[in-house]
Amino acid sequence: MSTAAVPQSSGLSISKEHFLVAVPVALVAGVGGFLVSRYLQKSCSKKDQVNRTIDKDSPKVVHSFDMEDIGSKAVYCRCWKSKKFPYCDGAHAKHNDETGDNVGPLIIKKKDP
Repeated sequence: MSTAAVPQSSGLSISKEHFLVAVPVALVAGVGGFLVSRYLQKSCSKKDQVNRTIDKDSPKVVHSFDMEDIGSKAVYCRCWKSKKFPYCDGAHAKHNDETGDNVGPLIIKKKDP
């Protein structure tokens, strides 16, 4: 009669007391790591401004245009990188290549008749 070999454990055993200590420590470490990562994520995003150069002395950058003054078409910057801001100069293409973003301009035009 042949008997199948029973796999042996790796020799790693943990007592009930060690287990009861290890579980709370692991939970605290996991929660602590999560909270630290959230804090670092928020602190990085606060420092990273979209507008780094345009009208920084103003509390809010606002532009207003009359539709009659626009002509047949106007192309406005939405990436804040344009040297001709508020008009688009195509700077978003370089920004998109460098960051993987997909921002493009705001195009306003009169409807074709």
